[in-house]
Amino acid sequence: MDLWLDEEQEALRQTVEDFARKEVAPVIGGFYEREEFPYDLVAKMGRMGLFGLPVDEDHGGMGGDYTALCIALEELGRVDSSVAITLEAGVSLGLMPIYRFGTDEQKARWLPDLVTATKLGAFGLTEPGGGSDAGATRTTARLDGDEWVINGSKSFITNSGTDVTSLVTVTAITGERDGGKKEISAIVVPSGTPGFSVAPKYSKVGWNASDTHELSFDDCRVPAENLLGERGRGYAQFLSILDEGRIAIAALGTGLAQGCVDESVRYAHEREAFGQPIGSYQAIQFKIAEMETRAHTSRLAWYAAAAKMQAGKPFKKEAAIAKLVSSNAAMDNARDATQIFGGYGFMNEFPVGRFYRDAKILEIGEGTSEVQKMLIARQLGL
Repeated sequence: MDLWLDEEQEALRQTVEDFARKEVAPVIGGFYEREEFPYDLVAKMGRMGLFGLPVDEDHGGMGGDYTALCIALEELGRVDSSVAITLEAGVSLGLMPIYRFGTDEQKARWLPDLVTATKLGAFGLTEPGGGSDAGATRTTARLDGDEWVINGSKSFITNSGTDVTSLVTVTAITGERDGGKKEISAIVVPSGTPGFSVAPKYSKVGWNASDTHELSFDDCRVPAENLLGERGRGYAQFLSILDEGRIAIAALGTGLAQGCVDESVRYAHEREAFGQPIGSYQAIQFKIAEMETRAHTSRLAWYAAAAKMQAGKPFKKEAAIAKLVSSNAAMDNARDATQIFGGYGFMNEFPVGRFYRDAKILEIGEGTSEVQKMLIARQLGL
């Protein structure tokens, strides 16, 4: 089993690393403090083909795979999580449901803009009263002639309110199964549809240069052909999308963990205390060594999950493990990096302060750490 990147993958990694260092790093702090969405950076990533990495060339993509996307996410995450999550959500949550489950007509209509990031898609699953209990969906959609009439709300939805957001795919109750269970389907709702409202952006602890909103649907009508995939299979479809997305989040978390190492090594050479660089003290050396170990282990975890996914093998457990390990690594490394920087680590002008604010959501989004442990235990037969 190969545990390193091949020549093509390494070329991609270097390209994204160069973009992150030269174009993202110098400006992202300002976007973060202004809580402003970085449209120009997203457009550049679109022109680079990053949004189309796992999409075949017939649909306008780069003909790569999900591992390629994750490589890009790790490199972006080393510098900034807001930009990385915009790519992650735009691909794994915005366009992948259409790519995986859409009809030829739906793919032809929406994918060309989504793979180039001239438009962004969003994923509407979480609800205000649901949280981790995604099955507690209350949003409804009923057929009225040749239209779905949608009522309900969604919360914490990434990329849902930008100037270039073109659609949100939502889960909604479309009927009742035998035994009284909910029939949940997925429906594409284009932006600007009457009855579809986007609330003002959230005031967040982190990911401040990314776009997140609550959505509401009040007798929102969309054509019946906007049903995505098979009626009643929406919940199952989105669970499979989340399994894939957890590998992507694991790669992003690995990037943040590695970024903390990068910044700490640099600072340990520059900062002096008691007459010598702090990196000469064993206490700092050991702390950074532990940080590197976490980042390395996290990378191996997402590599393993991605390898099983690409091989067509069951990967639910491995994806949950990768998500759990990487989010822990990101949070622990962000805390240690802030400690190494001391008072400067508490200042927003230094990247580690931003990393610290961004790390916590990785233990919550796309399935909390507790949910990952539940999934792992179930895969073990418990």
